[in-house]
Amino acid sequence: QVQLVESGGGLVQAGGSLRLSCAASGRTLSRHTMGWFRQAPGKERDFVARINWSDGSTYYRNSVKGRFTISRDNAKNTVYLQMNNLKPEDTAVYYCAAARGNYITVQNYDYWGQGTQVTVSL
Repeated sequence: QVQLVESGGGLVQAGGSLRLSCAASGRTLSRHTMGWFRQAPGKERDFVARINWSDGSTYYRNSVKGRFTISRDNAKNTVYLQMNNLKPEDTAVYYCAAARGNYITVQNYDYWGQGTQVTVSL
Protein backbone atom coordinates (compact mmCIF):
# COMPACT_ATOMS: atom_id res chain seq x y z
CA GLN A 1 0.00 0.00 0.00
CA VAL A 2 1.05 3.58 -0.68
CA GLN A 3 0.35 6.62 1.44
CA LEU A 4 0.58 10.11 -0.05
CA VAL A 5 0.47 13.24 2.09
CA GLU A 6 0.31 16.70 0.54
CA SER A 7 1.32 19.93 2.20
CA GLY A 8 2.16 23.50 1.30
CA GLY A 9 -1.18 24.89 0.26
CA GLY A 10 -2.48 28.24 1.43
CA LEU A 11 -3.73 31.67 0.50
CA VAL A 12 -1.64 33.80 -1.84
CA GLN A 13 -2.17 36.93 -3.90
CA ALA A 14 -2.20 36.79 -7.67
CA GLY A 15 1.35 36.76 -9.00
CA GLY A 16 2.65 35.01 -5.91
CA SER A 17 4.20 31.58 -5.46
CA LEU A 18 3.62 28.41 -3.50
CA ARG A 19 5.42 25.08 -3.34
CA LEU A 20 3.40 21.96 -2.74
CA SER A 21 4.98 18.81 -1.38
CA CYS A 22 3.82 15.21 -1.60
CA ALA A 23 5.50 12.78 0.76
CA ALA A 24 5.17 9.14 -0.21
CA SER A 25 5.48 6.14 2.08
CA GLY A 26 4.75 2.45 1.87
CA ARG A 27 5.75 0.40 -1.13
CA THR A 28 8.43 1.65 -3.48
CA LEU A 29 7.34 4.03 -6.22
CA SER A 30 10.45 3.74 -8.37
CA ARG A 31 8.40 2.41 -11.30
CA HIS A 32 5.52 4.83 -10.87
CA THR A 33 4.59 8.18 -12.29
CA MET A 34 3.60 10.87 -9.84
CA GLY A 35 0.93 13.33 -10.82
CA TRP A 36 -0.62 16.51 -9.51
CA PHE A 37 -4.30 17.15 -10.11
CA ARG A 38 -6.62 19.91 -9.01
CA GLN A 39 -10.32 20.28 -8.42
CA ALA A 40 -12.16 23.57 -8.18
CA PRO A 41 -15.62 23.77 -6.55
CA GLY A 42 -18.28 22.31 -8.81
CA LYS A 43 -15.76 21.13 -11.40
CA GLU A 44 -14.11 17.87 -12.32
CA ARG A 45 -10.68 16.89 -11.11
CA ASP A 46 -8.15 17.94 -13.77
CA PHE A 47 -4.61 16.93 -14.57
CA VAL A 48 -1.92 19.52 -13.80
CA ALA A 49 1.50 17.86 -14.17
CA ARG A 50 3.25 14.52 -13.92
CA ILE A 51 6.79 13.23 -13.45
CA ASN A 52 8.17 9.78 -14.05
CA TRP A 53 9.89 8.69 -10.88
CA SER A 54 12.51 6.66 -12.75
CA ASP A 55 13.71 8.94 -15.56
CA GLY A 56 12.40 12.31 -14.38
CA SER A 57 10.48 13.07 -17.58
CA THR A 58 7.70 15.60 -17.09
CA TYR A 59 4.48 16.73 -18.74
CA TYR A 60 2.19 19.69 -18.01
CA ARG A 61 -1.24 20.94 -18.91
CA ASN A 62 -0.96 23.89 -21.26
CA SER A 63 -2.32 26.49 -18.85
CA VAL A 64 0.48 25.95 -16.33
CA LYS A 65 3.44 25.56 -18.68
CA GLY A 66 6.14 28.07 -17.85
CA ARG A 67 4.59 28.80 -14.43
CA PHE A 68 4.57 25.43 -12.64
CA THR A 69 7.46 23.01 -12.20
CA ILE A 70 7.17 19.44 -10.97
CA SER A 71 10.21 17.78 -9.45
CA ARG A 72 11.17 14.87 -7.21
CA ASP A 73 13.63 14.11 -4.46
CA ASN A 74 14.37 10.41 -4.52
CA ALA A 75 16.18 10.44 -1.19
CA LYS A 76 13.18 12.02 0.54
CA ASN A 77 10.57 10.10 -1.46
CA THR A 78 8.90 13.43 -2.10
CA VAL A 79 7.45 15.13 -5.16
CA TYR A 80 7.09 18.90 -5.40
CA LEU A 81 5.01 21.31 -7.41
CA GLN A 82 6.52 24.78 -7.58
CA MET A 83 3.82 27.22 -8.62
CA ASN A 84 4.83 30.71 -9.73
CA ASN A 85 2.84 33.64 -11.09
CA LEU A 86 -0.32 32.19 -9.61
CA LYS A 87 -3.67 33.31 -10.98
CA PRO A 88 -7.15 33.27 -9.39
CA GLU A 89 -8.13 30.50 -11.81
CA ASP A 90 -5.49 28.28 -10.17
CA THR A 91 -7.64 28.20 -7.03
CA ALA A 92 -8.51 24.58 -6.24
CA VAL A 93 -7.79 21.62 -4.01
CA TYR A 94 -4.56 20.08 -5.26
CA TYR A 95 -4.07 16.33 -5.10
CA CYS A 96 -1.00 14.18 -5.44
CA ALA A 97 -1.41 10.75 -7.03
CA ALA A 98 0.60 7.74 -8.23
CA ALA A 99 0.14 5.65 -11.35
CA ARG A 100 1.92 2.73 -13.01
CA GLY A 101 2.46 4.58 -16.26
CA ASN A 102 2.77 8.04 -17.79
CA TYR A 103 -0.93 8.84 -17.62
CA ILE A 104 -2.79 12.13 -17.38
CA THR A 105 -6.28 10.82 -16.62
CA VAL A 106 -7.75 10.46 -13.14
CA GLN A 107 -8.91 6.89 -13.64
CA ASN A 108 -5.39 5.63 -14.32
CA TYR A 109 -4.05 6.74 -10.95
CA ASP A 110 -4.15 4.14 -8.20
CA TYR A 111 -3.18 6.07 -5.10
CA TRP A 112 -4.28 9.53 -3.94
CA GLY A 113 -3.48 11.96 -1.18
CA GLN A 114 -6.07 13.87 0.82
CA GLY A 115 -5.52 17.15 -1.00
CA THR A 116 -4.34 20.60 -0.04
CA GLN A 117 -6.23 23.85 -0.66
CA VAL A 118 -4.68 26.58 -2.80
CA THR A 119 -6.49 29.90 -2.91
CA VAL A 120 -5.31 32.76 -5.11
CA SER A 121 -6.82 36.16 -4.46
CA LEU A 122 -6.85 39.23 -6.66
